[in-house]
Amino acid sequence: MSAGRYPEFLEFAPLTVAALSHCFTLRTAPPARAPVFPFAGARHVQAEQVHGHLTVSVGAADHDRVIPGADALITDTPRLTLAVRVADCGPVYFFDPARNAIGLAHAGKKGTALNITGVTVSAMTQHFGTRPRDLVVVLGPCIRPPHYEIDFAADIHRQARAAGVVNFYDCGLDTAADRDRFYSYRMEQGRTGRHYAFLMLNGPPSPAPATTISPAGKSSRRK
Repeated sequence: MSAGRYPEFLEFAPLTVAALSHCFTLRTAPPARAPVFPFAGARHVQAEQVHGHLTVSVGAADHDRVIPGADALITDTPRLTLAVRVADCGPVYFFDPARNAIGLAHAGKKGTALNITGVTVSAMTQHFGTRPRDLVVVLGPCIRPPHYEIDFAADIHRQARAAGVVNFYDCGLDTAADRDRFYSYRMEQGRTGRHYAFLMLNGPPSPAPATTISPAGKSSRRK
């Protein structure tokens, strides 16, 4: 883990590979009111985040959208930045180097109880043929004991292992323990900013099929 190429970002060693761009934003003063996307020239898409476990496959046509009801996004489209926001909840990064596919999940107390990590692994298997043993999964900064009574970081780790993930990495950082660098919804009683987690496949854009969301809330690819 490093402070990244800029002091306002963190990067994580398991994701620092040629195929990817990624980062986790640090605390700013005053808090940013909107995300500043760090990868020049890239498209981007965000999850709405409702503390659920809906995982949506997105593509080029989803550029600049907020995907309704989603707490996790997956894609195999290069130069499309996935984004989630957190302030104590955990950002979970997924990278399949064999299939060149990625995912990014917002995992808090409720989403973890719904096994959002396992659901994201299953979605990547369904959409891209991902084999869980090929995945690299990284948990970013989140709140942890003793500042929170539930160790959902440990639960996320267990869920990843149960889904067949071998390469799981936890950065170990506690958002409640370092308010110089991190926002903490719990410690600041809701009056705080948000971090953004970003993940993108490098390379030229491809004409990958896009995704719509059916009335039932399931993702589907448009041809």
